[in-house]
Amino acid sequence: MRFTPAFMAGCGVLIVAGCNPPPPADLVVQGGRIYTLAGEPPATVDAEPTVEAFAVRDGRIVFAGTAPDVQRLVGAGTRMIQLQGDTVLPGFVDCHVHLANLGRSLIDVNLVGTTSWDAVVARVDSAAKMAAPGAWITGRGWDQNDWPEREFPDHAALSAAIGDHPVYLRRVDGHAAIANAMALTQGGIGSDVADPSGGRILRRKDGTPTGVLVDAATELVTAHIPPSTPAERRLRLERAFQHCVHAGLTGVHDAGMAAADIDVVRAMLATGDLPLRLYAMWDATPDTDDHDVVQRAVRAGPEGFDPTMHFALCTVKLAVDGALGSRGAALLAPYADAPGESGLPQYTLETFLERARPLHAAGFQLATHCIGDAANRLVLDAYQQLAKETPRPNARHRIEHAQVLAPEDIRRVAALGVLPSMQPTHCTSDMPWAPDRLGPARIAGAYAWRSLRQTGVILPGGSDAPVESIEPLLGVYAAITRQDRHGFPPQGWAADQCLTRSEALRAFTSWAAVASFTEHDLGTLETGKRADFVVLDRDVLHVPAAEILATRVLLTVVGGQTVSASRPKP
Repeated sequence: MRFTPAFMAGCGVLIVAGCNPPPPADLVVQGGRIYTLAGEPPATVDAEPTVEAFAVRDGRIVFAGTAPDVQRLVGAGTRMIQLQGDTVLPGFVDCHVHLANLGRSLIDVNLVGTTSWDAVVARVDSAAKMAAPGAWITGRGWDQNDWPEREFPDHAALSAAIGDHPVYLRRVDGHAAIANAMALTQGGIGSDVADPSGGRILRRKDGTPTGVLVDAATELVTAHIPPSTPAERRLRLERAFQHCVHAGLTGVHDAGMAAADIDVVRAMLATGDLPLRLYAMWDATPDTDDHDVVQRAVRAGPEGFDPTMHFALCTVKLAVDGALGSRGAALLAPYADAPGESGLPQYTLETFLERARPLHAAGFQLATHCIGDAANRLVLDAYQQLAKETPRPNARHRIEHAQVLAPEDIRRVAALGVLPSMQPTHCTSDMPWAPDRLGPARIAGAYAWRSLRQTGVILPGGSDAPVESIEPLLGVYAAITRQDRHGFPPQGWAADQCLTRSEALRAFTSWAAVASFTEHDLGTLETGKRADFVVLDRDVLHVPAAEILATRVLLTVVGGQTVSASRPKP
């Protein structure tokens, strides 16, 4: 065994002459490589600060230092984690995840990894055979960019295979979907239906719908899917939480929670059933009644972390464009591979300010989805205007994704104090086709992590799960290599934009804490901080990059309490 949980009865207690011994710790961790990740990223990983041991009492670290000194805190009831060479890091935090959709993806038809439209149809057909008569069949994860033809599908084959169930299948990014004939009929979508504002209905040459709906057009169908019951919502969230802690996450930032899911979370909080720290955002994106959500949020006001630090609701999620893969990202100039299209902006500067102004004035942090360079510029302009109207030096407004930035806007991010919350695996998923979308000149501002770091900003890291895998170590790997799981391309794609290992780990730890205003409580393993940490089976700061993908999470600990273990709990 690589670590041995055990009880140690009052041995090796150090008593200093003239002083009363300190009260014993609840937990002591020692015997491995413990990285605190304190301070700024060092020039080399060998300069990363480490300690030999740390002690926890009442959920906080009360000592971090040498193994001999920690013995004075060991008492009869102290739990011990003897690492036997394993590695400890601060608990990982995913700064951009969609918990309800993640839970749904673990229950609905999983289309991730399908290599053709025929494979999608076959997988859905198998699920339909087990469904109740007439029940909706929903799924997620298809990506036409992974198929040989790289073209959006047509619903004909899906409708022929499944004609007695309405079917709705989200694309991997959630910004497009395909519906079969029965679902299209329920949504009233025919040749004579115009594209809604902020959305697009893809059509055949004769004007009939192909079944593919982009951004706001998806609402024409989703409005007819039966609403989830509280029990169904709770099941999805429970599945998502367990998936997160197994991956080593001690906290997540949910990028847009529905009010009904917030109610479920509050019920779980009341019964002590939240296994990690949840930094939630009101969902005020255009596919909700965003005006109503904004008004509700303003009336409620920002709600910081509760005394247990398990739940906070002081951020509002907005969205100004769609995704690059479905050509919904708003660009300053047309797509290189679709000269007639420039994306689907959801707001003008004026209409965005109408939504954002009362939230900013009320003290909320804003987290705005921006993919394209036009979207990023619009939001930077808006944040600048808000700061001028109502100065808030520590607002820490965020841009979620910040995937494509015009060169002249990169420095504006730092100058305005904006946090670019980025998802490294988006880069490695998009790199096979993103250059075709953007063209050779514009691609230089895409996924520009190093260019942003050189301006002094930090980069909170996330996954956008279920768009990408929830595994934070996969995000760390992508950030330091800009390669896929198979090591392609050999030197990394635009490798000059890679992060260092120290930076990549901070993106999911201490920088994540800054993004949630919790840097005094979370993010590093220092005295006084909450005892959130993970135990890994290898040293990810020093092993070859490919080995990061094989690293196992042995323990996930939140506030000194084990919430996931691949070995017996201490």
